[in-house]
Amino acid sequence: MGAGVLRVAPLPGETTWSLLCRIATRYAMAPGDLLPGWQWANARPQGPGGATRPDAEVLLNRAGQRALVRLSRTGEDSFAGALPSWPDGPGAFAETADDDRLLARWQVASTALGPVAFGCRLCTARRTGQASPVMRYLPRWARVCGRHQRWLLDAADGHELEHLDLADCPQVWAAQRRWAGVARRAAQAGADPERVFAMARAVVCQWWEQALSWDQETVWPTRLHHVAGGDAGPRFWWWRAVARDAVTFPEVVAVARALTDPAVQEQVWDDHGGRGPVRAFRPDGAFGCELAARLGRPWMTELPADYSGALGAWMGAVVRGRFRAEHGITPTGWPDDPWFLKKEHRPAPVAVQLRNLDEHAERAARQASAAQVRAGRAGDAAFTRVAYVDRRGRRAVAYYRRPAPADAARGQG
Repeated sequence: MGAGVLRVAPLPGETTWSLLCRIATRYAMAPGDLLPGWQWANARPQGPGGATRPDAEVLLNRAGQRALVRLSRTGEDSFAGALPSWPDGPGAFAETADDDRLLARWQVASTALGPVAFGCRLCTARRTGQASPVMRYLPRWARVCGRHQRWLLDAADGHELEHLDLADCPQVWAAQRRWAGVARRAAQAGADPERVFAMARAVVCQWWEQALSWDQETVWPTRLHHVAGGDAGPRFWWWRAVARDAVTFPEVVAVARALTDPAVQEQVWDDHGGRGPVRAFRPDGAFGCELAARLGRPWMTELPADYSGALGAWMGAVVRGRFRAEHGITPTGWPDDPWFLKKEHRPAPVAVQLRNLDEHAERAARQASAAQVRAGRAGDAAFTRVAYVDRRGRRAVAYYRRPAPADAARGQG
């Protein structure tokens, strides 16, 4: 593969496949036109319709990497600093890493190196002069483009929407700025900020599902309609799935800050009885009141107690850890780890929710059609009933729609 003519530099956090697509666009080519330049070890990951998944990633051996550097006309140092998957390329080919052949391998980026989101097109145009789509590795606590007030959506969610407008939701951008301090305090306390965020997100997402029955909840519905363009309208359930992480993000940061606060953890210990008799947790206990106050929802202390999810698991781990520390008992492992998130407590991915919505719509359409058929059978007006025996000797009944009078007249003529 020869050297390129136009310079296309990689963007920070970009996937290699995204860079290849931008190079192809720069030369007015389809991305698939560049693929024959490498020898591929496996098939490309495909999405609905057979198209390459937006969160696809490409790993290259050293010869393949040098070819891409020449094609983009940029220095190799910029690749190593910008493309997170770049250092993993040679290792994916083991003994053939130093082969002179241009070798490449596909993988799904979101399952290998973390979530992949659409980049902000306005920022891309400002930096490159092209408003091309860009796929970037972005953790869920860094999804807000502060310059253009956009929430950047996951690339693998199964829809074509790239961002949500946060012009009327300044609290989301403010929450992202606060997260840096929460992560710093979590690290100082010996907790992994990524696991802290995952736990807080699981807690809030469980509330998100329960909030449909909370009459006092007004913040989330208002925020949801804002990011949906003013009114979610008939696509309410679709917007509720797609915009969940953006709408609940300020509460996730608030919960993460609370759960890493030693004073709050002390409240959990005291609510459970401390060094005295064991007591059941109550929503209106010291911990429940503190959490409700931090969320700006004092009425949450009046809700029925539900500790079956991630919050209950966290509280139990805090109490067990404190009890073992008081009695000099060695922790047993994940049951005493407050940041261990069980699989059943993890929020449902957006792609799964959208797929469930599609299946529900198809099922409702089939039921409506069946109801129409049953109504025709009952009235015996639009359908003809024919009894028959199939080739296996089984008796059955078939219903045929009768032609309309006008159609019947034309058939007789």
